[in-house]
Amino acid sequence: MVLLLRRRKVPLRAEDIMTAPPITATPNTSIKDIAMLMRKNKVGSVLIVDEETGKLRGIVTEHDLVYACSEGWHPENRQAWEIMTEDPITVRPDEEIVEVMKKMRDAGVRHIPVVDRDGKPVGMISARDVLDLVLTLAGLGIIHEFFKE
Repeated sequence: MVLLLRRRKVPLRAEDIMTAPPITATPNTSIKDIAMLMRKNKVGSVLIVDEETGKLRGIVTEHDLVYACSEGWHPENRQAWEIMTEDPITVRPDEEIVEVMKKMRDAGVRHIPVVDRDGKPVGMISARDVLDLVLTLAGLGIIHEFFKE
């Protein structure tokens, strides 16, 4: 999808709204440390990367932490790999925003990692980022142009 400004098309891509750099940890990071990373960075997810290659292996979200707590797990004794979603749905930096939004909706996720061609995370898009975009477009009075196909 493109945004029309002064009769010129300006594509809005994942890289235009992603938060970068993403917050990352390794599979062996304790769940307690994951929660602390989320709190410190004011984010709702942490990307789990391979220690050697830096490639994305999974994602831990607030939902995963709630699951661990509800099961009575001790967060300092459990690790990210035990609760992460492996091989999450991802997007590329040049993917159009509307396609990103459709992927998030279809998969029922609130966080989607942005990865480069090598599978290494370069950013994160959250539902909050999408909402910020929609509110900005609404404030400019051009939201209807953005969603035309």
